[in-house]
Amino acid sequence: MITLLGSRRRLCDGMTRRETLKAGALSLLGGAFNLPSLLAMEEAGRVQPNAKAKSVILLYLLGGAPTQDMYDLKPNAPEIIRGEFKPIDTNVSGIQIGELLPLSAQWMHKTAIVRSVNHKAGCHNPLPSYTGHEISLADTTSTKDTYAPSMGSVCEYLRPATKDLPDYIYLPNYAGAGNAGGTVRYPGPYAGFLGKRYDPLFSEFDKKKELTLGKMKVLAGEPFLSRNTRLADGITLDSLNARESLLKQFNRKQVGVEARSALDDVNRVQQRAFGLLTSTKLKNAFDLSTADPKLRDSYSRTLFGSSALIARRLVEEGTRFVNVTWDFPGDNSWDTHADNFNWLRGALPVLDQTYSTLLEDLESRGQLDETLVVAMSDMGRTPQVNASAGRDHWSFGYSVVFAGAGIRGGTVHGATDGHAAFVKDRPVSTSDICATIYHLLGIDPEMKVYDNDRPIAIAHGGRPIFEIMS
Repeated sequence: MITLLGSRRRLCDGMTRRETLKAGALSLLGGAFNLPSLLAMEEAGRVQPNAKAKSVILLYLLGGAPTQDMYDLKPNAPEIIRGEFKPIDTNVSGIQIGELLPLSAQWMHKTAIVRSVNHKAGCHNPLPSYTGHEISLADTTSTKDTYAPSMGSVCEYLRPATKDLPDYIYLPNYAGAGNAGGTVRYPGPYAGFLGKRYDPLFSEFDKKKELTLGKMKVLAGEPFLSRNTRLADGITLDSLNARESLLKQFNRKQVGVEARSALDDVNRVQQRAFGLLTSTKLKNAFDLSTADPKLRDSYSRTLFGSSALIARRLVEEGTRFVNVTWDFPGDNSWDTHADNFNWLRGALPVLDQTYSTLLEDLESRGQLDETLVVAMSDMGRTPQVNASAGRDHWSFGYSVVFAGAGIRGGTVHGATDGHAAFVKDRPVSTSDICATIYHLLGIDPEMKVYDNDRPIAIAHGGRPIFEIMS
């Protein structure tokens, strides 16, 4: 006989002393309460309630942003290395960034730049930056359920069952949605071996809306929720509740112990779908018709700017991890093999405007001290400018920017050499970046999740960068 006492809780919520389990053998319970799952309960105690960051907004520049033209300029290098832009002073003495980021320069007192990030996992491979697992992949245009879980998926895994909003939302669509007709799905942002039930909630966008900025085109419009998150005509909340009750009864009748793990996946997806259909908070966060038009202009009316505004609204409602990706809009992207500097003359003012407005908006609402804002990419760009006035793939030295909750503003960590080619001081791995984000969220980077029976630390050996923390 099996007896469960105490309140119903998800595994990651932990067990109190008053919750007990009686069973002839743990193996009888199948996937729901096997040894790794019980150990996961124990590991969940490593989540600290007094975290400095309640939420994270990750601004992800997909394709490899040339950070030596943004945050790590080399004005004394040869012209073919230093490029066309000059450094400018920030509001912190001794720290300079690129001339096309003047608004961001006025937020240096809240910002830390890590200039020594590097990895050897290959190009156009977002898996290391999202998970901390630095492995090369033969195919970087699709994902697998065997990969390590992303930071956002770990947050969703730890989400209390009583919480009505997802803890991981990905804007404006899956990574790759704007590339090659939407046939690409870059690895990294997913739950991997944790299970699809911990994948992010993806929004969608109109791929045909464009905005011309100087000589370049960027995506415009705003993200929206899938039609699957809206009630069909004629369906009331009462009838929906009745349907959910019948569904629960059906599931209880159909389930055997041996299929419990699979049922948990199905149930969680059903519960999230039901929650999305009835969530006023979620729909209100996406409804930018209620936003001040001046604020919308301040964020920029690009898809990236609108996504950042929705991200701020989502963290205000309590979502823990929101990703905002600047994806590949056609031939114009951060993958600047050609015409790097002209493209940046259009893109960097948008990034500058959106980033600075996001920080100002959060601070004016008293949320910046509890929201971590991170700007990163999957790799950097080559030190030398090529014959097409572009920079090619490079992952051996680039920058990541942190601001807000728990960050010691006015900080620069690490350094690249005089050509922004290789790290010369205090190298930082992608696993260290993930460990830093986990630590600020109050999640122990050494917490284990289980790939079948194999325990794996969520930050894959990374260590927090305490030097940039307040």
